[in-house]
Amino acid sequence: MKTAKWTLDLAHSDIQFKIRHLLIANVTGYFRLFSGTMHAGKDDFTDADFKLTIDVYSVDTNNEQRDEHLKSADFFNADSYPEMQFVSKAFNHIDGDKYDLKGDLTVKDVTKEVIFKVLFGGEARDGFGNMRAGFDISGEINRNDFNIHANDTTEAGGLVLGEEIHLHANIQFIKEED
Repeated sequence: MKTAKWTLDLAHSDIQFKIRHLLIANVTGYFRLFSGTMHAGKDDFTDADFKLTIDVYSVDTNNEQRDEHLKSADFFNADSYPEMQFVSKAFNHIDGDKYDLKGDLTVKDVTKEVIFKVLFGGEARDGFGNMRAGFDISGEINRNDFNIHANDTTEAGGLVLGEEIHLHANIQFIKEED
């Protein structure tokens, strides 16, 4: 069976993260620049492999001072590690439109295997005749597993940031036609 290549459509995709601040509320941020591909030969995408690259400099929490701090060596160290990358190992059908996406996530100099939950949104042709496929991806990682930690504590000794980072991505791919 021939494998089709799909390219991520940045204009119709987003990557969001949330982390607890002072353990009382979430701070939400986005990565505005990223790219990716998917290769699949089966109609149900169970043989799909995904590759996603995120530009760390594109972090956006709607607060310029915080964004600059996140790019610093305290957190992402963007000058030394300007990209994050996810490379899939398996895309397993669970039930209906639900899948598990397993792969290696690299942040800074750390690569760890992670599993994300995926809801396949389906396929459709756009107004230009391009075939599109949509995926809603979510999961959690521990920031300490990827050396994303500043030594920030409150005066009382509590954490400024929670350890769990909630990730959510809405991704559309466009099928490349022969």
